[in-house]
Amino acid sequence: MEYISVREAASQWGITSRMVNYYCVSGRIQGAQKIGNMWVVPKNAAKPADGRRKQTDKSTIVRKG
Repeated sequence: MEYISVREAASQWGITSRMVNYYCVSGRIQGAQKIGNMWVVPKNAAKPADGRRKQTDKSTIVRKG
């Protein structure tokens, strides 16, 4: 399996490297491993959903006005 650094994953996903590090520590990236003091992410890993935002179906939102 090929791995990339946290910084490379952050650049691919358009988020900060700190956020990728947080995802690794919390176990939200499948297959991420800590080697020494550095996290590595599988090259084909999917970006985890942002838990701070509610996932809604925009087609069911009704606006008044």
